[in-house]
Amino acid sequence: MYKFFRNLLKKQEPENVTLTFSAIPAWLDEHDKDVRTRLRQETDNPVRNIRNSISRLQHIVNEIADAEHDPAIHPKLKTIAKNSLPLFVKAMKASLSKDLPEDIEEFYPAVVESVKGCLNSTRGQGRYLQVVFPKEMASVKTGIDIIGHEINILTKSLTDYRKQKSVSDEVRALYNALHDIRIDSEKALEKDHRIHARITEITSRIETVKNELEALSADAGMDEIKKIRSTLQDREKKRDELTRAYTSLSMTASHVFRKAEKIATKQRVPADITALQRSIDLLSDHTVPDPDELDPALALACPVAERMITAGEIILKNKEERGIFSDTTQFRMEMRTICTAVKTQETEYRTIQESLTSHPVLARMNSLGREKSQLEYMLEKEHQEQKDLAEWSAKIREKIPSLENDLRNKIEEIIGKGVQLQMDDQMTV
Repeated sequence: MYKFFRNLLKKQEPENVTLTFSAIPAWLDEHDKDVRTRLRQETDNPVRNIRNSISRLQHIVNEIADAEHDPAIHPKLKTIAKNSLPLFVKAMKASLSKDLPEDIEEFYPAVVESVKGCLNSTRGQGRYLQVVFPKEMASVKTGIDIIGHEINILTKSLTDYRKQKSVSDEVRALYNALHDIRIDSEKALEKDHRIHARITEITSRIETVKNELEALSADAGMDEIKKIRSTLQDREKKRDELTRAYTSLSMTASHVFRKAEKIATKQRVPADITALQRSIDLLSDHTVPDPDELDPALALACPVAERMITAGEIILKNKEERGIFSDTTQFRMEMRTICTAVKTQETEYRTIQESLTSHPVLARMNSLGREKSQLEYMLEKEHQEQKDLAEWSAKIREKIPSLENDLRNKIEEIIGKGVQLQMDDQMTV
């Protein structure tokens, strides 16, 4: 495909090249393949020359290892050469025997490392052999120079290749980013459709529930419910009145009993303390006590308080206290009557409350009310999810123009001509 576009440019020289978005991966594959082929074509000869040069260098090093010294050489130089030669040969053989992979990108660093080793050897132990083996060492230098020249050719080719590969990778990354956005946008659109469908369904159900509630509010059963509620309110009112009367009496009596308890404690009379504490506990409780429990307790506590009042140990401070302890028998009867009446009112109230709660019309209305609350909560969540999804989609769409522009520019950098990208939905960017 890349060759097609290249030939198209050569033959017709259009101002712009049109490329569909979905065709980019295949076009990139062809481009990368062409670039790789061109790299191989440019590097085949240098690689072959390098391998041949290394073979020649290996042969030269072997000759040096077996060569005889010139008899005319100064004895001191012979000693130096004798000591340096094994080290030089060993180092050179190690550098020249390095494995050189077939892949050019692996071959290049390996041969560079090999040449560096050879250069270090010639500049190290090899410099002592220049006088002893002048021709051979000159051949070594020439061989290294040839390899260096071929490496320079490889460097240029690889630099060009990597530059083109880098641009190609950028194009692929930009394509993938846009492709992912398109996929995510499609999924978001599908999700939005599902949310919209749920919102429509929930809204419809809420409207149905409202209509049913409205119809129930006009049901004949509502008159009965109103009567029950009215009766319930009357019972509640009577119960509250009795409870207030009980509270007033119990607080007044408790106040006097506490004074009596303190005196009994000082006097260390356990029976009196126990009788007073029992009445105080019952009268101070937040609920109205059972009259069958309260009356026996008062029967024991009242005489104790009366005795202390008569002895002048307790002074009654108001008419409420004097009213109670001037006739404790009447007080006990009144408390029993009130407690009994409160318990009766509470029982009747619960019975009426249960009949109200279990009424078919009201039960249905309560059920619908709960359903309506749940639906409204669900609807709020769906609207929030729809809003969040819309905000996310908007942020994603903001990235598209910049990515498309970068993608077009990078493709133009590869092709060398203006490029018109055409999306699969026929919308040109």
